[in-house]
Amino acid sequence: MKTRAALIGGCLVALSIVTWGDGARVAMAQGATQTRTVTGQVVCLVCYHRNNANTGADHDSGRMCAHACIKWEGNPPGIVATDGKVYQLSGRVVADNNAKVLPHIAHRVSVTGDVYVKDGMTMIRTDEMNASP
Repeated sequence: MKTRAALIGGCLVALSIVTWGDGARVAMAQGATQTRTVTGQVVCLVCYHRNNANTGADHDSGRMCAHACIKWEGNPPGIVATDGKVYQLSGRVVADNNAKVLPHIAHRVSVTGDVYVKDGMTMIRTDEMNASP
């Protein structure tokens, strides 16, 4: 019996060592955060997910259409990062009906904030948005 218990204990230790490396991904998927700086283009996420060509002046009816979607329709703004990853903006940057986001629609920006996953969407909680060259 002692040998069997030792074998089971050893297997559990080995399993925990193997899966420990995936802990960051599991924690991230469950709402944990990581601070990160993201650079990319500001888009209307509803329009972008409908057709990923809907960015900037290529938005269905141009930049002003994206502006209307975010301000008047209340669609969530996001950033398509330079690596292609999509982030929905959250935090104070989207306060007051996206007032800080609107001047940056279709432009390249950098934001620093907490990245987390909510309902399958990668989010970035930030307070400020800065134009990026």
